[in-house]
Amino acid sequence: MRERSMKPVSWMKSKSNVRKACGKKDLLRLGESLKVRQIQPVVCQPDGTLLAGQRRWRAAKLVGLEELEAIVTDEPLTDIEIKVIQLTENIHRADLRGFEKWEACCELLKLNPDWHAKDLAEHLWLDPSMVTRLLSPSKCILAVQEAFAKGLLGISDCYAISKAAEDEQSGLLRLKLGGASRDQIEAHRRNHWNGSIQTVVVTRTQAPSTGVRLQINGIVDSLDDAVEWLGRMLATAKDAKTRGVGLQGWAAAIHRNGGS
Repeated sequence: MRERSMKPVSWMKSKSNVRKACGKKDLLRLGESLKVRQIQPVVCQPDGTLLAGQRRWRAAKLVGLEELEAIVTDEPLTDIEIKVIQLTENIHRADLRGFEKWEACCELLKLNPDWHAKDLAEHLWLDPSMVTRLLSPSKCILAVQEAFAKGLLGISDCYAISKAAEDEQSGLLRLKLGGASRDQIEAHRRNHWNGSIQTVVVTRTQAPSTGVRLQINGIVDSLDDAVEWLGRMLATAKDAKTRGVGLQGWAAAIHRNGGS
């Protein structure tokens, strides 16, 4: 059962939340806005424990508000369900740091060992591609994760770096800290990766239904890389067709350019 009503700020109490950073200046600004209008109620358990809205509660205390609108639910909730409620509310806020989002997503996956990224996306109402990006720091070396925690790079930078092999990531991090953009990091990674495509071979087969077999020999570190590379191959094939280049000519051109 859920009940929506005004509740004393003093009755509410905090529990661990995915949001770690609450700057005083931002809280004061939020508190002043709450004096005018509270757009979204906080969510509490019957004993006053906050499930969602910890930042609003802190802001209200800071500016001396006595009451907040609250939804009180007596539904039995596990720690995992509470964490999902908190993260679902916070993950869509622009001011939640990327590092906080990553930490919370990792914690949810740890609490739910049977979950995959698609399950996390479903529970958080996010596109699976966004969850892939949010989880990308997990594929990065410790130095990248530490720089991410300090705010020296963003989630898009981590995603770009995560697609490189671990022994390449230190170099990409140095590029980023030296002022390189995410696109420059991606370009540098692609240029290094192109050398790993070894051969492209086109052979004739006996099967009349196909006639041609295309064999690509190379090294691909992840499914993301495979999808990206195949997309680029499709684009070059379409371009070759437009220019009237045959299959053998297209394969030869790919081989000469190192798979690019």
